[in-house]
Amino acid sequence: MKKIVLLLVIMLVQQGYAQQEAAWVFFTDKENVAASIADPILIMTQDAIDRKALQGTPIDERDVPVNENYITQIKDAAGITVLAKSKWMNCVHVTGNETNINALLNLSFVTDVEYADPSLNLFPGGEPLENKFASEEDKSKVTYNYGEAANQIEMLSGDYLHELDFAGQGMVIAVLDAGFPTVQTNPGFDKMRDEGRLLGTYDFEARTTNVDGTSSHGLNTSSDIGGFLQDEFVGTAPLASYYLFVTEYGPTETLAEEAWWVEALERSDSLGVDVVNTSLGYQDFDNPNYDHSYEDLDGQTTFAARGANIAFDKGMILVTSAGNDGGGFTYVGTPGDSPGMLTVGAVDSDGYFASFSSIGPTTDGRIKPDVMAQGSSSAVISTGGWVDFSNGTSFSSPIMTGVVACLWQSRPQTPNNEVMQIIRESAHLYDDPTDQMGYGIPNFQDAYLALQQLGIEDEFLLSNFALYPNPASSTINISFPEGVSEAEFTLHSILGNEVLSTQISKNANSINIESLATGMYIATISSNNQKISFKIIKE
Repeated sequence: MKKIVLLLVIMLVQQGYAQQEAAWVFFTDKENVAASIADPILIMTQDAIDRKALQGTPIDERDVPVNENYITQIKDAAGITVLAKSKWMNCVHVTGNETNINALLNLSFVTDVEYADPSLNLFPGGEPLENKFASEEDKSKVTYNYGEAANQIEMLSGDYLHELDFAGQGMVIAVLDAGFPTVQTNPGFDKMRDEGRLLGTYDFEARTTNVDGTSSHGLNTSSDIGGFLQDEFVGTAPLASYYLFVTEYGPTETLAEEAWWVEALERSDSLGVDVVNTSLGYQDFDNPNYDHSYEDLDGQTTFAARGANIAFDKGMILVTSAGNDGGGFTYVGTPGDSPGMLTVGAVDSDGYFASFSSIGPTTDGRIKPDVMAQGSSSAVISTGGWVDFSNGTSFSSPIMTGVVACLWQSRPQTPNNEVMQIIRESAHLYDDPTDQMGYGIPNFQDAYLALQQLGIEDEFLLSNFALYPNPASSTINISFPEGVSEAEFTLHSILGNEVLSTQISKNANSINIESLATGMYIATISSNNQKISFKIIKE
């Protein structure tokens, strides 16, 4: 009998040691902070520097990478696996048993450990893992007729922006999703690849540039933004440039996916991305002890929401799906609860609420979703390269993302928060928002006119100098703020090469650009101790 009891005790101890927990491990400091901020090209691309200058977004300690020596010591610690890192929050995401994770607090550079499961209960049994994309992958093949994608664009008046030749030229969009199989061969992405606008790919779970991933979900969602099939299908930003990032691992649902997602946001910021689409959401996990309660969804608590808030502070526009929990958990999941997110719910082709779409408000009473787009019978490009149809807020989000990028292209010097608010105010329920549809369906023709009506005088208040028209074909003009009469004007290509430098004044404030090749340029105006940059589109 004693032997049996002893054996049971040993088994229980072994089970305790074998139990794997998830946690974030936070560090005290970073290396070379002052030098990196003084010379930011050491830690980010020129595109990122230019975007931050354009938006007036400061480069600060959060942009400096995590100390790799600290990460190495964590990796070398007994029983610890490092799955992701976050420079914005200066931490790594790890798994290990409670004893080994707690031992990390003995390291001099570790300030705190934050467990995914505060109660540290043993992993309970649960139901078989549910496929989070099941409703969206339940498609019926439809024989495509020309114009099937028209409704989802015209519903938002995205066609109005395209007619003005705002189709995403010069804008950089990152898509964070589960997988992009066939993207390197799919005819729906031929135009993007052939024109060099597929800028890069990376799988943050597998740590590889192959982004086939574990699902075709990302290929479908990205097609709604950048896909193109001649006479058959056009995405909402067909001429933008793209990064495709896998942050989701289909066979499991773990907290690591939130960590990979934040890591991809950080990479996006350092690469100069303007707009990010996320057709993912998090609320319940394989380990139910990690589930996010409704009380957690206040836009400040979850790791994903915290990351989204920093990304917004860094100047990007983040667009995300509200989720398909209308018949289950009900409410918008994270990161859609973040105040820095433009969260998109789903309507059908007639503009009526789709019953599967998650609703608001957030637990702290904010309006979510922000806006709506077609997510029922949305046209997408399949892995085989033909047009198909899918249901889900996963598709209303990228449809919105492309139009947002086209709008911002028309006035890229406008701060992200102002663009987002103009979009909300253009929506049909702005004066009477609802829990189901937020502010409603935006009208991007109205949003475009409102954006332009900010006016030169208003722009003075925002950035001191103003530059117009933009895009321009032959001449650009510079308006001076009161009290400034002279300045230096320089123009750089997107690769950072100087193509023009001259002195300007209030009386000689026009620059001839007829001889320049078409494309995007960065204009910098310097006067006294003031410097401001503008993104210019040469037609």
